[in-house]
Amino acid sequence: MINMALEKPPLTRKQKIAALADQCVQCGMCLPTCPTYGLDGSEAESPRGRIAIAAALARGDAEPTAALRTHLDHCLGCLNCQRVCPANVKYDELLVETRALVGPLPGRPRQLLALLRQPTLLRLAARVASATGLARWKVRLGARLPASSAWRAALDTLPDALPEPLPVAREEPAGAAPRVALFPGCVASVEDAEAEASAITLLHAAGYHVTRLPAFCCGAMDLHGGEMATADRLAERVRDTWQASGASELVSVTPGCLGTLRRTLPGVPVRDPVSLLAERSEHLRFRPLSRRVALHLPCTQVNVARSEAALQALLRKVPELDLQVAPRAPYCCGAAGSHMLEFPERAARLREATLGQIATLAPQQLLSSNIGCRLHLAAGMDEHGQHWPHMHPLTLLAQQLENSP
Repeated sequence: MINMALEKPPLTRKQKIAALADQCVQCGMCLPTCPTYGLDGSEAESPRGRIAIAAALARGDAEPTAALRTHLDHCLGCLNCQRVCPANVKYDELLVETRALVGPLPGRPRQLLALLRQPTLLRLAARVASATGLARWKVRLGARLPASSAWRAALDTLPDALPEPLPVAREEPAGAAPRVALFPGCVASVEDAEAEASAITLLHAAGYHVTRLPAFCCGAMDLHGGEMATADRLAERVRDTWQASGASELVSVTPGCLGTLRRTLPGVPVRDPVSLLAERSEHLRFRPLSRRVALHLPCTQVNVARSEAALQALLRKVPELDLQVAPRAPYCCGAAGSHMLEFPERAARLREATLGQIATLAPQQLLSSNIGCRLHLAAGMDEHGQHWPHMHPLTLLAQQLENSP
């Protein structure tokens, strides 16, 4: 018989934050890796400073004033700091719990974010914009809105037309091949549908069965925005959908979804499809492509998916492809989920550094696996008259796959 008196009660949110913050030894190794510290040079805009703020809030030594919470809200969640931390501080968990403690950002663009979470509405909005000649009027309309407007940032990142998805060119393999489930997400299911079709084509060619799950939001934007009730509801939907899939692994073409999906489904292998493809790369043959491409590696691909080496290995299987990896200074591109909408001016400053790095490579094309990063970078390219065609790396691989259309 279990002695219930010996069981420890669960930690409260404040106790959990304090315990997580206590792991930090204040060594400062995170400072050179932090984009916002590089942007502002302020200790409060560093991981170490934010951990101190979180600890003070949790212990009641500080109140969540506008100034304090702004430093927390500025964090991009890139996790460069967590990657280099010698004390193994779980900064991602600390940030989520602290934002849940202080609540959502005042003035958060809830209506806009609600639109982005609904693929059906987002697809309809994109079609209306395309039918009314978005390319002709979005710049003029955006100019009438303040530079700090989330709606102006959304207009800037809205593509002139939705790309046509590639056909799924391969039938599923016969026999007892491993089955994976593909999670389409929300924005990616509309704006990056061609990458989703490409992933399925490539996975089939590599010998995987693929089950496509329904398209809906995983809850990442709400989880990182302190909207815990909505994030919990979406997490429950993810769990129900996964249980019905019958798959052994879950993949998403958007690395930004992986962290939230892993948090929702502990014990389930949640991976970037490029990792699965790299494991069976002997099944993949590609046609030559004489092109110089710049590969932008999103923070989530490097620090969450950790699939950057697998992706580069796959791209280097394309004969004659001149692959140039964009340098990774301590600067995220600034997209960071909803950050580019909530803090568009700061996001634009970070984007400038990334585009400058890419420009030094003189590419003919830009590849990036995170749809938010790609749309954000494309808006900056439009502003500066840079005309690099851009796509998901999986789309390029599917286009060059032998026997594909």
